[in-house]
Amino acid sequence: MPRNGMTPSPESAGTNPPKARPFLKWAGGKSQLLDAIRARLPEGIGRDKITRYAEPFAGSGAVFFDLSHRYSFTDCLLMDANADLTLAYRTLQSCPETLINTLAGMANEYRALSTEDRRAFYYAVRAAFNEPWLEPGREDAGLDAAVRTARLIFLNRTCFNGLYRVNSRGKFNVPFGRYDNPAICDVANLRLVSRALQDVEIRTGDFESCADFIDAHTFVYFDPPYRPLSKTAHFTSYAVQTFGDASQLRLARFFRELDRRGAKLMLSNSDPKNENPQDDFFERAYDGFRIERVKAARAINSNARLRGPINELIITNY
Repeated sequence: MPRNGMTPSPESAGTNPPKARPFLKWAGGKSQLLDAIRARLPEGIGRDKITRYAEPFAGSGAVFFDLSHRYSFTDCLLMDANADLTLAYRTLQSCPETLINTLAGMANEYRALSTEDRRAFYYAVRAAFNEPWLEPGREDAGLDAAVRTARLIFLNRTCFNGLYRVNSRGKFNVPFGRYDNPAICDVANLRLVSRALQDVEIRTGDFESCADFIDAHTFVYFDPPYRPLSKTAHFTSYAVQTFGDASQLRLARFFRELDRRGAKLMLSNSDPKNENPQDDFFERAYDGFRIERVKAARAINSNARLRGPINELIITNY
């Protein structure tokens, strides 16, 4: 055993067990950027120098699941402002079998229906999902949480384009998607996700509220809502709160604060120079840090020209 008390990851031990993957489709998910992220990880990750991991914009969890498969951290924090998302993580962490049974029942009922009846079923689930459901302080109410999360996964897998989008009142408003055989309940992966989430701290909140967790032994990966490439490229919202330029600049100030603590930091975002070569927003916000451009396919965009490979930014303080 290494002298810091950490056990080697399965990969470092020479085995190749199945790996947990994101259980939700999530706009901006980082599966396609994993190679670029892996190539830029800080030296000493998972060893004495960097023993802790924090992800203040958890999203689909693609980076967390990849790192947790490769490295063993003494402490991990996943955080997101989206309360339904963090509830889903906590539900999978604490009662995966209850969730699986609930979701499998929904999937079986759905598959037995005609296309038109599936549409009606979808909108009934969406209406139920949009009803108030938990009293304050009851976010760990097992069965209620399992039903809520099962509805979230079901909607995510059967809605148009697998989006999560809410309106100004916080109501999920994505229309029905016509899929012949959607993968609604991946039992094996849900169990792997549950295993990966054991002993992980999961919080709901603004990114700055992770400050108490982060020290000089922490690697922090920031994946905020991307800055739109143009005025018409806005993806409505993952949460009621918006994340405009003021929030982007507040994040840049927080990035500098954590840099002064000695934490290792990585941040991804859109590259405004795809649309306007004169737009130096991120060069100014992250002046003094390393800014690299990597190719990525933008999957969700109304402009077909912006769906192919374009540049995205990876910003690091090392």
